[in-house]
Amino acid sequence: MVCSTHLLSQSLYPSHRANPAAARGHLRFHARPVAVSPSATLGPSPGRRRPLGLRVAASAEQGRRQVEVVYDREAKFNKLADQVDQSAGITRLNLFSPCKINVFLKITGKRPDGFHDLASLFHVISLGDTIKFSLSPSKGKDRLSTNVAGVPVDESNLIIKALNLYRKKTGTENFFWIHLDKKVPTGAGLGGGSSNAATALWAANQFSGCIASEKDLQEWSGEIGSDIPFFFSQGAAYCTGRGEIVEDIRNPLPANLPMVLIKPPEACSTAEVYKRLRLKHTSQTDPLALLKEITENGISQDACVNDLEPPAFEVLPSLKKLKKRIIAANRGDYNAVFMSGR
Repeated sequence: MVCSTHLLSQSLYPSHRANPAAARGHLRFHARPVAVSPSATLGPSPGRRRPLGLRVAASAEQGRRQVEVVYDREAKFNKLADQVDQSAGITRLNLFSPCKINVFLKITGKRPDGFHDLASLFHVISLGDTIKFSLSPSKGKDRLSTNVAGVPVDESNLIIKALNLYRKKTGTENFFWIHLDKKVPTGAGLGGGSSNAATALWAANQFSGCIASEKDLQEWSGEIGSDIPFFFSQGAAYCTGRGEIVEDIRNPLPANLPMVLIKPPEACSTAEVYKRLRLKHTSQTDPLALLKEITENGISQDACVNDLEPPAFEVLPSLKKLKKRIIAANRGDYNAVFMSGR
């Protein structure tokens, strides 16, 4: 797979993040009970629009009061719609689930629990999946479908794991019908499944009236995946630990920085890559120095270090050949050619 993509400056739904209550009202806009003919207009013309209520006018000359009852049909409909909005809640959401790249990735050690510590600059890009959520009348099971064969739709899928986690943490009982329109390739280290899980947590919280904070969602998400907490960042973050310690980095690279993403047909097993990792053979560059270099001077071949490249090339030799071919063909078109992800 070859596609053109670019960096995004935000991760999950910034317009909704700023004002979740406003977002819910917007999403329920379809509930407004309005029906008009093609030529009709609601309410008085703009020049004659008046509010609903009583108007009292006094005349000193005649010593009498005039009472005028004014009825504004549009205001009445809006008031009814607000009442419907307050009681109806969300029934459907259609959300974009962006994937990420690792601009650099340093493995800094092995932990007692078998995981590896890392230091990496994560950044979301414009490639992503679309996920549709609908409330299910069932009170016992989620139902997941997808457009791609081979993607699991049972409880091994991170979307279902995320929904189960949310119900466990909050005690809510909403179940969902979910359709995953998959664009992010699997086995590419782009965090597509992790992003899907973060999106599912965010969606479940919207359906429940935002009873959990985004900080809560971020912390909980680390229980089911190391990369998931990143997707509650502002779109770029310096991640450490297993990846679950997330420090937002504001605008480390220019917005809409273009890139070409190449995914060979073969998948590269993360577990197999880590098996071949030798810590003594990793780069000795300080990750904070890499972060400083990239934020101050931008992308370069030397700064885009990925300690998992050598073991990945052992697992998939064709990946190494591909990188060499691209570098050899480069005539100043690219600032760097590197493996992204883990």
